[in-house]
Amino acid sequence: MSFISYLKDGISLGSIYAIIALGYTMVYGIAKMLNFAHGDVIMVGAFVILAAITKAGLSPLLSIILAVVLCTVLGITIEMVAYRPLRKASSNLAVLITAIGVSYLLQNVALLVFGADAKSFVTVINVPTLVLFDGQLTIKGITIVTIAACIIIMCGLTLFVNKTKPGHAMKAVSEDRDAAQLMGVNVNSTISLTFAIGSGLAAIAGLLLCSAYPTLTPYTGAMPGIKAFVAAVFGGIGSIPGAMIGGILLGVIEIFGKAYISSQVADAIVFAVLIIVLLVKPTGLFGKNVQEKV
Repeated sequence: MSFISYLKDGISLGSIYAIIALGYTMVYGIAKMLNFAHGDVIMVGAFVILAAITKAGLSPLLSIILAVVLCTVLGITIEMVAYRPLRKASSNLAVLITAIGVSYLLQNVALLVFGADAKSFVTVINVPTLVLFDGQLTIKGITIVTIAACIIIMCGLTLFVNKTKPGHAMKAVSEDRDAAQLMGVNVNSTISLTFAIGSGLAAIAGLLLCSAYPTLTPYTGAMPGIKAFVAAVFGGIGSIPGAMIGGILLGVIEIFGKAYISSQVADAIVFAVLIIVLLVKPTGLFGKNVQEKV
């Protein structure tokens, strides 16, 4: 039964990685940018929820809505101020360095506002624990909510991209930005919408992450953000189903690595598996080979 328990924990953790990875994969798939500040938007969302409940006295639901709105605005602002001026830069390194700079900026602002001490996250999700097999297996409410949220978000994003006009605009911009603009697609608005969706999902991920692991610091989103990027690459960056499968697989590998090998080398195992997968299939599990026309 311990194997099933570890598998359950791995799927729960992987679902959080998957939600974060969906933000990465949408931004890269459409804007062709690696937003390494995405993990820190998670931290901002968690701090907004904590402050709204403990300082402002808002209800958990209103706090979550406020966090999603503020993170959405933050994502749009980051894209407009930091990334949009570099969209036609001669080197992708400029965008990469800027993304790292934005990440450090958010971390240091959080340090100034909230301090370096770890904060205990409040209980926001109150779902009863599910007991199975005469008490041999228990599934926490947060685990159920996290897995359900991951599936719902992935299905919702897939339908949005494939069935709506803004989704079709995103696919057009992803294929050829200049051609899409000539066909009347507002490229700036489409990319801003992509950042808005990704940042809103980051707030949800921050809620689920800190509900499962209730310790919050200005660096809380850094490592989950990196692992979620690994998950996006693992599944095939640019693929929405790939981000979900990659995130879940990454979570399962990490938990099994901690349980059966060593908690100290679990992160190394995760990155080693990524290297092996990319050696065998460089585009990731669900990625597509793209031939560039010269």
